Amino acid sequence: MLNKFTLFLLLVGLTTFYACKDKIVDNPLANKPPTTKIFLSPDSTMSKQQSNIHLYWTGDDPDGTVMGFYFSWDGVHWTFTTKNDSLFSLQIGAVDTIYSFRVAAVDNSGSGKYVSDVYQNGIHYGPEPFTDLNGNGKWDSGEPFVDIGLIDPNPAMLKLPIKNTAPTIAWDALSTHPDTSFTVMTFGWDAADIDGDLNHGINTIKNINIALNDSTKFVSLNGTLSIVTIRTSDFTNQNPLMDIYINGDPTNLPFDSVGNKIQLPGLVYNSNNIFYVQAVDISGAKSPWISSTTQLNSKPGWFVKKPVGKIALVNNYTAYDNPGTFYPDIMDSLNLNGKYDIIDLVNQKPPYINTTFLETVKLFKGILWYTDNAPLLDLANATVQKINAAGVKIFFSMLFPPTIDLTQIQGFLPIIADSSSLLSVIAPNKVISDTNHIYPTLKVASSFARVRGFYLNPGVTPIYYFPNKELMGYIGFENSSKNIFFLGAPLHKMNAIPGSVAQLLTKVFFQDFNITP
Repeated sequence: MLNKFTLFLLLVGLTTFYACKDKIVDNPLANKPPTTKIFLSPDSTMSKQQSNIHLYWTGDDPDGTVMGFYFSWDGVHWTFTTKNDSLFSLQIGAVDTIYSFRVAAVDNSGSGKYVSDVYQNGIHYGPEPFTDLNGNGKWDSGEPFVDIGLIDPNPAMLKLPIKNTAPTIAWDALSTHPDTSFTVMTFGWDAADIDGDLNHGINTIKNINIALNDSTKFVSLNGTLSIVTIRTSDFTNQNPLMDIYINGDPTNLPFDSVGNKIQLPGLVYNSNNIFYVQAVDISGAKSPWISSTTQLNSKPGWFVKKPVGKIALVNNYTAYDNPGTFYPDIMDSLNLNGKYDIIDLVNQKPPYINTTFLETVKLFKGILWYTDNAPLLDLANATVQKINAAGVKIFFSMLFPPTIDLTQIQGFLPIIADSSSLLSVIAPNKVISDTNHIYPTLKVASSFARVRGFYLNPGVTPIYYFPNKELMGYIGFENSSKNIFFLGAPLHKMNAIPGSVAQLLTKVFFQDFNITP
C-alpha cells in the first residue's frame, strides 16, 4: 500500500503534468519568417560592374520551406520569382551609377486564401501572383495563385556600383576604299558595347552616326546597322545629298520620326572626301569617331569623281599584255572625248564589290565591259540582270578561262548551257563575219587564246562566226531586248581592218542601244 507521503507526491506530479500540457496547447510556438542572402556571380568583384550583371540569392526558413522570393531595384516595386538567380541589364546613364538590389525570401505558410494586397513589415508587395485563365486582368475563384506566406522582414540588400563603358567601333575586314571612285561607296564596321550583347538579345548601341568631311554635320541611323552604301546621281547640285542604302539595298532607306528620308550631306565633287562613323549607346556615351583615312590599305580620303558622260568603260583586263590606251582612244574616235568615264576594276577595285559596282554602273546608260580570259564572272553573274533592269545596256568584249561552268555564264548571257566549242589559240588574220552583213567584218590583229563559240537561246540574234567553221557556234550575238551585245574576243586584237572596231561600237551604242552622247 502507498503511504500518505508517496500518494501526495504522485498527485503533485500528475497535477504539474496536466498543467504543463494545457499551457503547451494554449501557447504554440510562433511561425518564424525566412532569412535571405544575395551573392554576385563567382567571378565578379564589388568594384565597378558592367551593366549586365548576374545575381544569385538564397533563402533559409528555420521552421518551414522557402517557396520563392520577392526582388526590387527601388524598394517600392517588387517582383515575385521562384528562381534563385537572374541576369539583369541595368539601364545606366553616361556617368557611374549605384544601384541597390533587394531580395526577400517567402515561406510556405500562406493562408490558403487569395490575398489581393500583400502587406507585410510596412511594405506593399502587391497582389499575390496568379494565373489569369480568362484573361480579364483580375483573380477569379478557381484560378491558380501563389499562396504567399511570411516574407523576410529584413530583405537582403546589395549595393552595386555600375560603371558605364562607352561603345567601340572599328572598320570591318572588308571595308576599304579605292583612291578614286564615282559617287557611290560602301562602308562596313563592327560596333560593340561591353554593356550589351546582341547574342543575348540585349542591344545597348542606340545609334550609329555617319558624316562626310565634317563630323559635326552627322546623321543618326539605327544602332543595329553595320553596312551602308552612300550614293547620289544629283549632278546638277554642287551641294548634293547622298542617299543611304541600308545593307546596300536601294529599297531600304532610313527615315526620321516624321517620315522624311534621311540623306547624308557633305559630298564634294572631284575632290578628296572622308567618311566618318561613330557608335552611341543607350546612355548617350559615344565611341570616338573613326574615319575612312584609317581603313586598311587605303590612302587618306578618296577622290570622288562626278561622271562626265552616259557611257563608261569597265576595265576588267588583268593580263600582262594590257591594251594600253586602246579603249580610251577608240572612245575618242567616236567623238566621245570628255564624254565617257572609266570604272577601273583592276586598279581601283571597290569594297563590297557586288553592291558598289552595281550602284556605280547605274549612274550610266551604257557600258563597255572588256576583259582578258580571267573575267570577274561572279560579279557579272550577280549584277548583269540588275544592271539591265535599271535600264543600263552592256557591250561585252570578254574571254573565258579554259575550264568553266557554262551554267554560270548562262546566268548573264543568253546561251544554251550544255554546248560550247573551244579553240586554244586563234592566229592573226583570221576573220569573223556577220551572218546578216549588218555589222562590220572584224579581223584578228594579234593572236589570243581560249576562243569560245556558243549556241544561243531562241530569239537571240546570231552575229559573228568563223566562216571556215574553225569554231562551231557563235562568237558574237545580241539578245532580243537589245541591251546585251557580246563579243567573245578582245576588241583591241580585232582591229586589223582599220576603223572596223569603231564602226562596230558606233552601230551598237548609238543604234542598237539608242544612246545619245
